[in-house]
Amino acid sequence: MQTILGSGGGIGNETAKNLLRFTDKIRLVSRNPKQVNKTDEIYSADLTNNEEVIKAVHGSDVVYLTVGLQYKLSIWQAQWHQIMSNVIEACKKNNSKLVFFDNVYSYGLVKGKMTEATQYNPSSKKGELRAKIAEQLMAEVKAGSLNAMIVRSADFYGPGAVNTFTHPMVFEKLKTHKTANWLANDSVKHSFTYVPDAGNATAVLGNTPTAYNQIWHLPTDKDALTGKEFIEKVAACYNANPKYTVLKSWMMKAAGLFNPLAKESVEMLYQYEYEYLFDSTKFEKAFFQPTSYQTGIEAEAKW
Repeated sequence: MQTILGSGGGIGNETAKNLLRFTDKIRLVSRNPKQVNKTDEIYSADLTNNEEVIKAVHGSDVVYLTVGLQYKLSIWQAQWHQIMSNVIEACKKNNSKLVFFDNVYSYGLVKGKMTEATQYNPSSKKGELRAKIAEQLMAEVKAGSLNAMIVRSADFYGPGAVNTFTHPMVFEKLKTHKTANWLANDSVKHSFTYVPDAGNATAVLGNTPTAYNQIWHLPTDKDALTGKEFIEKVAACYNANPKYTVLKSWMMKAAGLFNPLAKESVEMLYQYEYEYLFDSTKFEKAFFQPTSYQTGIEAEAKW
């Protein structure tokens, strides 16, 4: 049995699709789980409840933690540590291996490329929290009490990746020939991970015994685009005018007075003000190459 905790999102769904290459015993767990494959077992559970997590993980060889909490610092502070503690305990009790899907917030502002060896130096409160739960997990690995890995991606894009800023602010705008938006700085390069690649890679890593007890960056095209270049490629897919507005930091701060999501995003704007370069050479050498931005953007536009 392979179990996805926090199923239903883009990564959970893509991972479930790709797991069929390895097993037909797949359990999807969330508050309101839905099948991705016809053979999937669905199980409703609250990941902040220790007993429910232990039951959800029961009998699992591999567990994938792909949960996405509401994008609000107070909720992250209240729930992330508890969820990680519950999942670690459940995996230890059931002798399950754990794959934790993480982001790059713990790295903070990095000059140059982010690699698996990049030290944690968070530039935000959300980043401080992500660093703590990552350290909590790897401490169990170092102690020899758990076989686990952390898999990380850059920001998402691709078919189904609607909970991103590029989908509503770039794709949806240009599809209807409206003016697109970009965050902070359109002249610096910014890496994006193609969601189908991320799900495929997560399934592959989870079923590769030698991949455990380390950190992996998921496959991401090394030829990162600037905001201007990204928008131009999307516009070309729709035969649209690549018009766009750059939402500067002060504009986001002002919007935060009225928009909760904008307020929560302000502390992360450094990721768009400066170069954001994600390196997945380690994975590419061991497994497969990432989808190019041209192909990925065309696929999302078509979707």
